[in-house]
Amino acid sequence: MPDQLEHLPRLTHLLPCREAQIKTLLLLLGEPEHYSYPSIFIYGHRASGKSHVTLTLLKELKMPHVVVNCVECVSLGLLFEHVLLSLFGSSHTSLPRGPSLSDFVRLYRQLCSEDPAKQTRYIVLDHAELLRDMSANLLPGFLRLQELVEDNVTVIFLSEIVWDKFRPNTGCFEPLLLHFPDYSKVELQQILAQDSCPSYSPELYSSYISILLGVFYSVCRDLRELRHLAALNFPKFCEPLEKGEAKESDAHKLWRNIEPHLKKAMQTVYLREVSSVQWEEQQQKEEKEVGELRGLSAYTHVELPYYSKFLLIAAYLASYNPARTDRRFFLKNHGRIKKTNFLKKHEKTSNHLLGPKPFPLDRLLAIFYSVVDSRVAPTASIFSQISSLVTLQLLTQVGHDDQLDSPKYKCAVSLGFVRAIARTVSFDIVRYLYDFL
Repeated sequence: MPDQLEHLPRLTHLLPCREAQIKTLLLLLGEPEHYSYPSIFIYGHRASGKSHVTLTLLKELKMPHVVVNCVECVSLGLLFEHVLLSLFGSSHTSLPRGPSLSDFVRLYRQLCSEDPAKQTRYIVLDHAELLRDMSANLLPGFLRLQELVEDNVTVIFLSEIVWDKFRPNTGCFEPLLLHFPDYSKVELQQILAQDSCPSYSPELYSSYISILLGVFYSVCRDLRELRHLAALNFPKFCEPLEKGEAKESDAHKLWRNIEPHLKKAMQTVYLREVSSVQWEEQQQKEEKEVGELRGLSAYTHVELPYYSKFLLIAAYLASYNPARTDRRFFLKNHGRIKKTNFLKKHEKTSNHLLGPKPFPLDRLLAIFYSVVDSRVAPTASIFSQISSLVTLQLLTQVGHDDQLDSPKYKCAVSLGFVRAIARTVSFDIVRYLYDFL
């Protein structure tokens, strides 16, 4: 067995559920004094352990390395300076203003001749996909940096996109590829269970994580997001234990207590419209108001984008106005028409008493473009905001699954709520409601 694999049991204990990737990396890196492969491309979805595993491995093996977050390097000068400063110290000759890759290579070779590598040096480029937006020769240069500087250096790229979308059109040196797959449900359970609270038994926390994954795993596989949700909701899970109303073995009572709380937390997954503290305060406030007519207060934590407000206004008008009145309200120069001119004999009941009626997507967009102040192009952003309103349960999608080309919706908010939204954009919605003519 190679000497590097002797570290495998210790690293596997530090980095659970990534044994295969750790073993592959150890074999790729080889012995410290040996030349390693010029470039390694590590890819996988967000929160799949790419950065954590790579950096932990380099630190534990005490290999000389520098970590560069490409998000923070807004210029080539910052990137080059950070690499040289970390590998050779502060005594190096300064880079010229607006340095190029050739300036970096020249200075690297000069410093390397003064301080030759006794072990492989590693340059880790996190969020490496941003290199594609910099100089055209930067990515090909880093891929074969070992050859250019004639030094024992390996560049490790960390990215969320696959190499096929990363590869420059002009061709380049091909790196070794290493994929980090998403964590499975069992692996997430094992990792999250390690964060157990010292005040309670590990079995209780493991049971809690199992409940949490049962609710969220179908919509969220992000380890960091799940860890955040676990920490946020665990105090609520333990409330019956603190009050003495249940024991750790009373799984059913603990589940009944946390279930409604988790359902509310489902609405905040990835949206993060408020901070964790604000969200928790809002939940406590709502619990104190049980039994009261809260109206708008139930939605005070939702701050809608500008066009989403007009989409919601248009949805309310489409739900509570008969379709035949759209010309009267939204067509310019149509003239003044009295309500009695198009009031049918059987139409004696207020539309607001009958409740919201479904409307097609094209009618919603037609009203939206009529009521919004500025000209708006029908972009993907507008359609994504409609989906967000459905996710926030302000709109409800109705109809059959086969109506893919023409979905129907209903507005799910009250008149008081939509009037409050309309006031924020200076829109008098009552003037456009059929029932208030």
